[in-house]
Amino acid sequence: MARTIMILFGPPGAGKGTHGPKIVESRNIPQLSTGDMLRAAVAAGTDVGKKAKAIMDSGGLVTDEIVIGIIKDEIAKPECQNGFILDGFPRTLAQANALDQMLAARGEKVNCVIALEVPDSVLEERICGRWIHKASGRSYHVKFAPPKSLPAGAKPSASNMKDDMTGEALMQRSDDTAEALKKRLSSYHAETVPILKHYEPAGIVTRCNANQAMDKVWGEIEGALNKTS
Repeated sequence: MARTIMILFGPPGAGKGTHGPKIVESRNIPQLSTGDMLRAAVAAGTDVGKKAKAIMDSGGLVTDEIVIGIIKDEIAKPECQNGFILDGFPRTLAQANALDQMLAARGEKVNCVIALEVPDSVLEERICGRWIHKASGRSYHVKFAPPKSLPAGAKPSASNMKDDMTGEALMQRSDDTAEALKKRLSSYHAETVPILKHYEPAGIVTRCNANQAMDKVWGEIEGALNKTS
């Protein structure tokens, strides 16, 4: 049976962090983050990792060719025998074409593309309401999961947003602002839509409504996974 070769798309706050691990568990396949793979390759001192390190040390950007090389090495590992999920790659049409060529040389191809879709206005509420406890990574939301320290109806601030466990101050990420989110979403829409159109003729793209109850979102994702069985 062919491996499940999936690309998971979604703008910030769409739920990739929630549903990605469920796909991993359901299909027994790893979720591969290009950033994590790149750091691991550099740390392991692989041939591709050494090339990447040289470029990064000189202040340059790692090329698509190197990223494809890192993915090629990773997907040959035993843990990817049932398939894998690509998270954060491809980001451009050129990268999608390069990925297709690498897989074709192995007699394989992408056979499942899932896009989690949420209106930008909803994402702004989700993202801009997030506060975190930096030391532990615990996450809160002013509307959906407020800390006990936030009085009802009060405007969130550094003085009233405290971690439930330690009482320490919570913080917002620098890119969890309306202005930063607008730029991230603009980039996402401009780069992702052409990739979806690239794969749609193969009938492997599922656009999931991620602006509904989590179990319903998961139901749509399962439907897409079942098509690849």
